[in-house]
Amino acid sequence: MAQRIGIYPGTFDPITLGHTDIIRRGAKLVDRLIIGVTTNLAKDPMFSPDERMAMVRREVEALGLDNVEVVGFNALLMKFAESQDASVIIRGLRAVADFEYEFQMAGMNQQLNPRIETLFLMADVSLQPIASRLVKEIALFGGDISRFVSAPVCDEVVARVKELGRKGDF
Repeated sequence: MAQRIGIYPGTFDPITLGHTDIIRRGAKLVDRLIIGVTTNLAKDPMFSPDERMAMVRREVEALGLDNVEVVGFNALLMKFAESQDASVIIRGLRAVADFEYEFQMAGMNQQLNPRIETLFLMADVSLQPIASRLVKEIALFGGDISRFVSAPVCDEVVARVKELGRKGDF
């Protein structure tokens, strides 16, 4: 029987506790889970692709999952999934707004390759408000992000904010 390979794609800028929750749960559903770290041209990343890859690898290692690997890609998701022999795309959902976007993306991906299914996992209730974009914004304005990311990621974000210069002082 062929291995069931899943892809969990994202920019992971930075990786949050919500992401690691989806990774932990997604890894139970497939034989092999590939975390596809990519760059979204519509987003302004705080970390380089290499920095994000290293961050995600460290977080995955901390989860102790032996069926998860981290791979960078810069292509259409369906092309990447085909190159990895994946049959499933795993996506996390936090809110209705996520669903609308993800529903549209799943439909487009199905048009590109109907053999690859999209599986949606609801974020844990305690983690639903967490978004990388908001974590960065909170950090840039000097807020505490320690409830949203692991301690090592928190340290990296705080260090990057110091390099970039904190926004507004009120």
